[in-house]
Amino acid sequence: MEKINFEQSLKELEEIVKSLESGTISLDESLEYFEKGINLVKLLENQLKNVEERAVKIIENVNQE
Repeated sequence: MEKINFEQSLKELEEIVKSLESGTISLDESLEYFEKGINLVKLLENQLKNVEERAVKIIENVNQE
């Protein structure tokens, strides 16, 4: 499975939100989009957490020098 980056994930989530807000998709499609959106939110949160942890480690290393 190809790992998509933060920006790609965020763009996909924005497209899902637009589709859901448009009101032009069926209830079944809306539910599928909603589920995919929730999964993207979890992925984005994990990516942000990892970046934050890396930034903290970098700052700690700089402060120790």
